[in-house]
Amino acid sequence: MKKEVIAIGMAVVLCVWSVQAQSDRKDKAIYVEPKNEFFDQIKKDADAFSKKEDVKKKELRIDLSGIDYPKAPKDFIQVWHNAPISQGSSGMCWCFSATSYFESEIYRQTKRKIKLSELYTVYWEYVEKAKRYVQERGNSEFGEGSESNAVPRIWKQYGIVPAEAYTGMIPGQKVYYHDKMFEELRSYLVSVKSSNAWDEHVVVSTVKSILDHYLGAPPATITVNGVSTTPQEYLKNVVHLNLDEYVEIMSTMSRPWYTRAEYEVPDNWWHNKDYCNVPLSDFISIIKKAIRAGHTICIGGDTSEPGMDGHAGIAIVPTFDIPTSAIDDNAREFRFNNRTSGDDHGIHLVGYQEKGGKDWYLIKDSGSGARNNDHPGYYFYSEDYVKLKMLGFTVHRSLIEDLLKKFE
Repeated sequence: MKKEVIAIGMAVVLCVWSVQAQSDRKDKAIYVEPKNEFFDQIKKDADAFSKKEDVKKKELRIDLSGIDYPKAPKDFIQVWHNAPISQGSSGMCWCFSATSYFESEIYRQTKRKIKLSELYTVYWEYVEKAKRYVQERGNSEFGEGSESNAVPRIWKQYGIVPAEAYTGMIPGQKVYYHDKMFEELRSYLVSVKSSNAWDEHVVVSTVKSILDHYLGAPPATITVNGVSTTPQEYLKNVVHLNLDEYVEIMSTMSRPWYTRAEYEVPDNWWHNKDYCNVPLSDFISIIKKAIRAGHTICIGGDTSEPGMDGHAGIAIVPTFDIPTSAIDDNAREFRFNNRTSGDDHGIHLVGYQEKGGKDWYLIKDSGSGARNNDHPGYYFYSEDYVKLKMLGFTVHRSLIEDLLKKFE
């Protein structure tokens, strides 16, 4: 009996000591990287089993060895234009090319060198797209792209500001990157359609809040030479262009020649029907006449051909595609009809040179493909490439007054 009492007493002492020891502990908390090596190995083995071999696809391109093509922008007869700038990762080529074109027009008419904000126009174009999306109950195109004549349309409604007044970049941002912004805009509008929430005021307000987050809010007033002015006043008093004097030209056999019609591509999302449709002979002769008369051309078309090489910075039509002598209205229409010629990219034609009996054109290009050569921001397009693959352009009506009489 005594031994049992002693044993119990010892147990109680040990228990009290243990509790006392626990109360004296002061554990520390640390952050550690979670590890589960066994699971990691399982995942690694599973991924290795299911993963397909990562084979980089090659693209068909022309072999440029032995081809005589221009080597530098200085070899071209140039019309004044602002230096090339990059549109970054975005679908803003339509605005960069058209803005550059109108800057050249300001200089041609007044000899004033002005740099305008592309992003101001882009901001309000998104707003107008959102309005149309609501009005059409989601049956209106909502993409990053547009057409060059969207620029004067937006300017007439909202005015314009100089580049330094609105960059469309938030503090610390170095390049344009619109992937996240556009995905957020598109996702929001998809939700509007799925919920049938067609309140235009609410939709536009939400779209503007998204744009404000990524681009910053555009200014309602700006200061020019110490004087406060609105974007509309800046357009009227400083830019001072008659935007009604510009004409859109296209060339498609799907519409009668010398009639005005719709340019039927997705980026013409507002279905503008003011394009002057001319045969290829007029299409190319206007370009030749314009650049030689000291006018630049805002032009757009297909840029996904084997004859386009960004590292060389040139675009030509390979003979294995089509012989030069076969490039005509039918060849253009065949490619537009089967969608191998698409409305890919807007650019600015700013110079020319004659070589081998044909023109080469100096192209100012805001796209990333033009930044991989030793003349960044420029391409050299052959006359054949322009004839076959360029689909439409903007010019001042003074160049084509006689031609416009055919449209009356």
